[in-house]
Amino acid sequence: MSRKTRFAVVGYGHMGKRHVRVIGEHPDCALTAVIDMHPQQELSGIPFYKDLDHFLESSDAAETDIVVIATPNGLHAQHALKCLDARKHVLIEKPMALNSADAEAIIAKAADVQRQVFVMMQNRFSPVSAWLKEVVDSGVLGKIFLVQVNCFWNRDERYYKKGSWHGTKEMDGGVLFTQFSHFIDLLLWCFGDLTNIQAKLNNFSHGNSIEIEDTGIVHFDFVNGGMGCLSYSTAVWDKNLESSITVIAENGSVKVGGQYVNEIAYCDIKNYVASDKLKANSREKDSNHREFVRNIIFELQEGTGGYVSVSEGVKVVEIIETMYKCNTQAGLY
Repeated sequence: MSRKTRFAVVGYGHMGKRHVRVIGEHPDCALTAVIDMHPQQELSGIPFYKDLDHFLESSDAAETDIVVIATPNGLHAQHALKCLDARKHVLIEKPMALNSADAEAIIAKAADVQRQVFVMMQNRFSPVSAWLKEVVDSGVLGKIFLVQVNCFWNRDERYYKKGSWHGTKEMDGGVLFTQFSHFIDLLLWCFGDLTNIQAKLNNFSHGNSIEIEDTGIVHFDFVNGGMGCLSYSTAVWDKNLESSITVIAENGSVKVGGQYVNEIAYCDIKNYVASDKLKANSREKDSNHREFVRNIIFELQEGTGGYVSVSEGVKVVEIIETMYKCNTQAGLY
C-alpha cells in the first residue's frame, strides 16, 4: 500500500469498539478520531469528539479518508449523509438505513460527491459462507427446492435496558434490522432476490420493554426458483441457541451454522465431498471484520475491492422493509 488508510469511528458502543480494535490492529490502517456523545477515558492518545459536526470541521477530519458509522440504527442515514457532505467515504454498520428511501438518498449523495459507501456485511467473508455460495453458483446442488434459516438468540433485560435505544421502533427498527440482517444478506447473496413475502411477527416475552417483535416466521419464494422460510426469535432463554442455513436441493442437502457462519454442520451432495479443513473451520469473532476492512483498503487505494455492492445493502433494507409491511399480526408495525 502507498500509505495507510485513515479511519474515524462515529459511535463507541459495542460495534464501534470492535471497529476501533480492528483498525488499530491492521498494519495498513490508522485511526484519526473517535466521535461519541459520552467521554471515553480509555481512548487516551486518540483524538475524541462529542459532536460529529465539530469533528467534520476539524483538522483531524481533513486527515481522514473514511468514516465508520457505528451509531444507533436510526441515525445511520443522517450521519452517513453528513460525512458524505464533508466528502468522506463512509462504512456503515448494518443496517444501511431503516427504510429504503434513506438508503437511496445515501447512494444519491455519494454519487453527487463522488465518494464511496460500504455496508458492513462481514459474514460474506466467512470461508463457509463463500463455500455455500460456490456450491450454489456452480450448480453442483442442482435446482434449489427449499432454504430454511433459523436464528434463535437470547436478548433479554441484559440487552434491552431501560433508556437504551435497543428495542425502539425509531432507533432500533426491529430484530430483522438489528440482529438478523446478516442472514438476509446471505440469502440475497447466495440465492438471489426474494418475492411473494409473507410474515407473522409477535412479541411473546418482552412485554412493554420493547416496541418491536421478538419472534417471527417469514415465508418467501426465490426469483431464481425454490422457496424459503426464515424462523427467528430473540426470546430464547438465557443464551443463544442456533444460527443456521439449511438447503434442500435436487442433488443434495447442506447445513451451515455457527455464530459467525463458520461451520458446515451437514453436507451430502451427489459426487461431491467438502474438504475436512473447511468442515472444521473456526474463526475468531474479528476475522471477518478484518477481511472486510482489508477489502475496503484495496478498493479505496487500488480499485480492486468492491466485494459488497452498496446496491445490495439497499436491497437488504428493501427486503426487511417488505417483511415488516407484510406482517399479519395486529398491533406490530
